[in-house]
Amino acid sequence: MNTVMAHTSNGWQSLFYKEILRFWKVSAQTITAPVLTSVMYLLIFNHVLADHVKVYDSVSYTAFLVPGLVMMSVLQNAFANSSSSLVQSKMMGNLVFLLVTPLSHWHWFIAYVGAAIVRGLCVGFGVFIVCIWFAEAHFVAPLWIVVFIIMGAAMLGCLGLIAGLWADKFDQMSVFQNFIIMPMTFLSGVFYSIHSLPPFWQTVSRFNPFFYMIDGFRYGFFGKSDVSPWISFGIVAVALAIVSAIAIHLLRIGYKIRS
Repeated sequence: MNTVMAHTSNGWQSLFYKEILRFWKVSAQTITAPVLTSVMYLLIFNHVLADHVKVYDSVSYTAFLVPGLVMMSVLQNAFANSSSSLVQSKMMGNLVFLLVTPLSHWHWFIAYVGAAIVRGLCVGFGVFIVCIWFAEAHFVAPLWIVVFIIMGAAMLGCLGLIAGLWADKFDQMSVFQNFIIMPMTFLSGVFYSIHSLPPFWQTVSRFNPFFYMIDGFRYGFFGKSDVSPWISFGIVAVALAIVSAIAIHLLRIGYKIRS
């Protein structure tokens, strides 16, 4: 009995390690490329709008962009990691090797979402390191920075897990990413304050949980935000609990992986 328990414990750690190696071995594609993409966003939007947009007093538009780009990169890459891993395993047929292990659905959840968080944080850190060459760094409330970036990465890791379980091939996963993840990310205030939008679109933005992730994360840098960080924290926490519960339930019943 103790041997089985030990193997199970080591099993989820091995799965987590495998998922880390999976994206790290192709880091030029999974880490470097997203960092370069975010830097291009910064350069283009800074060049076009820096002299025309002022969101917060004493905060340049370039500095305003940095937290949004960091969080956007974290969210997109956390989602991509867990979703692409499951779909790739389905298509290659090696998912069966995980099914014969004594790992529980909790172990799958921890390993896949944990690896998604790690990749998201790696990309986010890379984006931040490069972007601070173009704007002064501010750290007014570091705890909020840590809280929102981890919660955001975890939530998108869970969403990626759900998408990966649902999709049978990359075409199906791209539908989920292109029509849900990308629009919600770009319409979350990465490049603007929602107060600059017409009233209707301000209302729509307030139903987007991605907005609260980015707004709360940005508060940690500047001490300023469109809504209270506590409101953002509560909404993100509820959203994270819901998607986590869905992902865990789908893993528990073996949705589209045991048939």
